[in-house]
Amino acid sequence: MKSLSAGIAGILWVGGLVFTMLAGALAAGESGASRARPNVLFIAVDDLNDWVGALRGHPQSRTPNMDRLFAKGVLFSKCYCAAPACNPSRVALMTGLRPSSTGIYHNPDEWRPVLPDAVTIPQHFQQHGYRALGSGKIYHDAFPDPASWHEYAPSLEKQKFVDLYPVPSNVNGLNKAHFDWSAVDAPLEQTGDFQTVAYVVKQLERDWSDQPFFLACGIYRPHLPWYVPREFFEQYPLEGVVLPEVPADDLEDIPEAGIKMAKPGGDHAAVVKSGEWSKAVQGYLASIAYADRLIGLLLDAYERSPQRDNTVIVFWSDHGWHLGEKQHWRKFALWEEATRVPLAIVLPQGKQAGAVCEAPVNLLDIYPTLIELCDLDQRPELEGKSLLPLLENPRAEWNSASVTTHGRNHHAVRSGDWRYIRYADGSEELYDHRVDPREYRNLAAREEYRGVIEQHRRWLPERNVPERKPDQAVRRQDRAKKATD
Repeated sequence: MKSLSAGIAGILWVGGLVFTMLAGALAAGESGASRARPNVLFIAVDDLNDWVGALRGHPQSRTPNMDRLFAKGVLFSKCYCAAPACNPSRVALMTGLRPSSTGIYHNPDEWRPVLPDAVTIPQHFQQHGYRALGSGKIYHDAFPDPASWHEYAPSLEKQKFVDLYPVPSNVNGLNKAHFDWSAVDAPLEQTGDFQTVAYVVKQLERDWSDQPFFLACGIYRPHLPWYVPREFFEQYPLEGVVLPEVPADDLEDIPEAGIKMAKPGGDHAAVVKSGEWSKAVQGYLASIAYADRLIGLLLDAYERSPQRDNTVIVFWSDHGWHLGEKQHWRKFALWEEATRVPLAIVLPQGKQAGAVCEAPVNLLDIYPTLIELCDLDQRPELEGKSLLPLLENPRAEWNSASVTTHGRNHHAVRSGDWRYIRYADGSEELYDHRVDPREYRNLAAREEYRGVIEQHRRWLPERNVPERKPDQAVRRQDRAKKATD
């Protein structure tokens, strides 16, 4: 830890214009070529639900560093993912295109061969003179995108560093691959995520006076398995862990399509039967605390840097996570726990610091927002909506709802007060978050809510393309080309 701390203390970011000058240039319509654009620090934390201090998703979760970051900018307290799975969520965010438009619905869907002309966020920044680089999980592990980066660590083809300690296996005895949790007796410095952060800090130490950067940092935990140093488990003594409230009859008013997603006889039954529920919650809380420590190192570097006045920070997670709610575990569902994510945007000069925006927004909105903040050329194909009006006034009127898709024709619509779910077979769920924030009572069958349902149906995607998988011949050609590159 001391070696990295010393490096962080010496970080010096050079040059750049302050955000007030950027805003003035935008207002005056000044061309991007005549001035410096802001840098972007793009931070992703994998599988992080609303169990962060500021969102109050769990009464025991302590995330002082994330909360410190949120206090520097605008926290979007009702942000939702485009898809509740790593690959389709990240593809949607990075390309600005909905799963229902691309056909990338699930984790195994290899996206670049079927979207060869898609221009990702870092590619668009490259086209405007930025240096695009990073480390850690930004795309789904199986499908890194070398075209998005000038440089990446460990490499353009491998996003993540490996842990340097002996990795345990099947500690909980459930024999469910990486669905496992355990403290490890290793220092923070031996984790792969620490190596990612160390790389990002080194990039911040470089002289950026001649070129703006788009710098990505992808922290892997709290993705499974929840193996993190013991000090983080010790923050949450097992005997005091608070479990989610799960009514025994919570699935009785859920349609068959929803029960199929919940899979109550799978993970949940196994966890409860084995007595591992408290240990699992402890493992998730510990993994969040671990990620928070790493966020602290990044934030310390940012705060000590003179370049901070010309740097935008975007903090996001790809989707939420269930730990027994609706008798469901993992993501892969359309309820609040699987779809709500923390999103915060820190503007140069501390503009709107500490504001909380309660408008329902989506991770798809990040791409068009960055375009406006950094004065890049517009991309008309993007399906999100710029958050700039909400960054200027977090209480501004926002006539949009947030849509999450899990598989073809399965959608959730989240407005300010309601969650509406419509499955491919036409079955529905409706929850009033003003009185039922845990979504215990499905109101969809009640006649008095027909009007509410009709209002939310208008947000459902009109286009729902079939799931797209790359042509095998194209994949063979790709592999052959890579072998000769």
